[in-house]
Amino acid sequence: MDSQMLVALGLSLVGGLSTSLGALFVVLSETPNMKMLGLLQGFAAGLMLSISFLDLAHNAINSIGFLKGNLWFFGGVIFFACIAKFIPEPTLAPSTDVKRRKKNGDEGGKDMAKKHRRQVLYSGIVTAIGISLHNFPEGMAVFLGSIKGMRVGVNLALAIALHNIPEGVAVALPIYFATESKWQAFKLATLSGLAEPLGVIIVAYLFPSSLSPEILEGLLGAVGGIMAFLTLHEMLPLAFDYAGQKQAVKAVFVGMACMSASLYFLELSLPESMT
Repeated sequence: MDSQMLVALGLSLVGGLSTSLGALFVVLSETPNMKMLGLLQGFAAGLMLSISFLDLAHNAINSIGFLKGNLWFFGGVIFFACIAKFIPEPTLAPSTDVKRRKKNGDEGGKDMAKKHRRQVLYSGIVTAIGISLHNFPEGMAVFLGSIKGMRVGVNLALAIALHNIPEGVAVALPIYFATESKWQAFKLATLSGLAEPLGVIIVAYLFPSSLSPEILEGLLGAVGGIMAFLTLHEMLPLAFDYAGQKQAVKAVFVGMACMSASLYFLELSLPESMT
């Protein structure tokens, strides 16, 4: 069992650290403008919505039933809504208003720009939390797949790595924009990916056989609710503000299509016992 855990840990590191590749795309490129930020935020929102509804919530409903699956999902929504209520956040003002104040030499323009940066920073942090919660069960999946066989574990880790790259972009971009620190953006994106090997360690040592499948599916459904709430509450407003509604909506559907494609290839790599 120890050797199997080491193999699973190594494979999960491959998948988890692929978020660092996504972060590199951000930190090695020029500082994105406001419209590009909005488009990429919309793209990231599409990734998150696809994971929430088409993966986590869908699997929970299929596994434990429509009623229980929805109760877990909306339980996650309510849980994160209560947390977000107590997290102070600045009021988001239109970016055009910020530009106008700067052109007029208004000192309040700098204050509004600072509020924008804090809002983007908050969005990046909650995105990192949501992606970490999503990467955690992926580590469990890699562990179970590697037990079945090396081929299954390798295919699963590579498929997870594929759709972790845009997740690294989703985390690093707002952090880099808000802090202007490439190191902070890269570090937070990398840490969000490390939740995957953490999932391997926990599932191997704490509850390798005691966790009820129904409870696990319910928890994943709640994670879907958390991610859906933070996407609609935090990411979409920024995307609409910076890129405009029409362009942001297009970016959302592009993100959903990309994540759906990666989830399809991920499903092909899953062993039959895990589908």
